[in-house]
Amino acid sequence: MKKLILIAIAFVFITKNSNAQLFIEKASIEFEVKANVKKNMGNSDWAERMGDKVPVFKTEIYNFTFAENKSIYKFDRMLEKDKFPEWMRSENKNIWFTDYTTAKQSIEKDLIGSMFNIEDSLPKLEWRLINENRNIAGFNCKKAVAKIFDSVYVFAFYTEEIMIPGGPCGINGLPGMIMGLTIPRLFTSWIATKVNVNGIDVATIKPVTSKKPYTNEALKKFVNERTSDWWNGSDATDDEKQQKNRFIWGMLL
Repeated sequence: MKKLILIAIAFVFITKNSNAQLFIEKASIEFEVKANVKKNMGNSDWAERMGDKVPVFKTEIYNFTFAENKSIYKFDRMLEKDKFPEWMRSENKNIWFTDYTTAKQSIEKDLIGSMFNIEDSLPKLEWRLINENRNIAGFNCKKAVAKIFDSVYVFAFYTEEIMIPGGPCGINGLPGMIMGLTIPRLFTSWIATKVNVNGIDVATIKPVTSKKPYTNEALKKFVNERTSDWWNGSDATDDEKQQKNRFIWGMLL
């Protein structure tokens, strides 16, 4: 009898803790964003001249804070900053605010040396679920694949234990939080390393305001116009074209 009571108590304890984990509605998630600098630079003469002046990888830390079905995602710090040239040490000023109830975004971006504000609906991604699991930051995650910019594949791992359909840089639309993200054509990965559920400052989760915001389509048109003659224009090599595409995708992400 005593053994049955102990089993019952253990079952209640486990169930209680599992349920608590399944209903995280407010937290701050730290992401490690790692980009392969060498591959992003391509095979140009300039990249060869840089040689060993830059490390292979650049790692930055971002924070994704959410509550009340809203989130804000922004830069926190750069790791190994002293190993990069001065011109590569600048802090990323981009901020992504998302309201998942209204499916609207408010974004502030530093593009080609100028600050831009974007207000638009959340991009709708067509996800394909894959039978593959992975543990990230202590959470069981499932794999999914989608495309952005018509042809760029995105591989994500999301958890249903955190109840917000969001992710880094506005990537969204899965039944739970994206904890891992890889975009091979950008040679970049995002991995959640820490989840904090205490002391969340809800007041910081607010939209970026602007008198003349761009839509996503207007911003894309502007970026394409400003970069139309980059990398030798129509005479660009395949590598230069890919480098230009990576630059544009990175700005529009």
